[in-house]
Amino acid sequence: MTQEMDFAARLEKIKQLARNQGGMIQEKQVRDAFADMHFDEGQMKLVFDYLAGQKIGIGEPLNPEDYLSEEEIDWLDSYLESLTGLAELSDGEKQAVLLSAMAGDGDARRRLTEIYLPQVVDIARLYAGQGALLEDLIGEGNVALSIAVQMLETAENASEAEGLIGSMIMEAMENHIAENTQQAQTGQKIADKVNRVADQARELAESLGRKVTLAELADETGMSLFELKEAVDLSGDAIEDIDSAGGR
Repeated sequence: MTQEMDFAARLEKIKQLARNQGGMIQEKQVRDAFADMHFDEGQMKLVFDYLAGQKIGIGEPLNPEDYLSEEEIDWLDSYLESLTGLAELSDGEKQAVLLSAMAGDGDARRRLTEIYLPQVVDIARLYAGQGALLEDLIGEGNVALSIAVQMLETAENASEAEGLIGSMIMEAMENHIAENTQQAQTGQKIADKVNRVADQARELAESLGRKVTLAELADETGMSLFELKEAVDLSGDAIEDIDSAGGR
């Protein structure tokens, strides 16, 4: 494993540990994780800055709601109010419901799902501000919860069952954030390509005093006709300095 891959793997472990600890990590845990890499203070600061950018608190949890919009806060208040009608259970009662759900009891599984709905909200708050709406994160978490309670028969004990539920909820939210990030990056790449072609077309059009054809733009820029045509199509034929009726 290269040093870069090793570093990335350690960062991921640190992030997961922080999630398991309620969205925070101790400074010593971070320093210990990279101790044998012999980072100087400047390099460690970059690590801590990165973790802060991932909404991970150092030494104390961040306030997740600092990353919510007013609309998300209003929605969250309304959603939490809808959950207030659920009956409170003691730890012993929750344990009994969990064990019955593990045994395949349908009513217990439905009740267990209700019990975990507030926990889905708590987990979603840990992922606030990472590129996905809180409402969507809770929705993904609730779907994962409903799937997890149907899989409890695979767990050997209550602790493993609880771990299965929590890990599936977190995985669903992390996957949703990753998909959103990838879509955003793809959208930015498309926008960059269209803007680059539009800028080059404008420069050539200004030089020639007229709109340009794709063939002329290809000769001038060295870009292929396929690349240029793709950019024009992605823009919806909105690059005004290109003569769409001209030679392609």
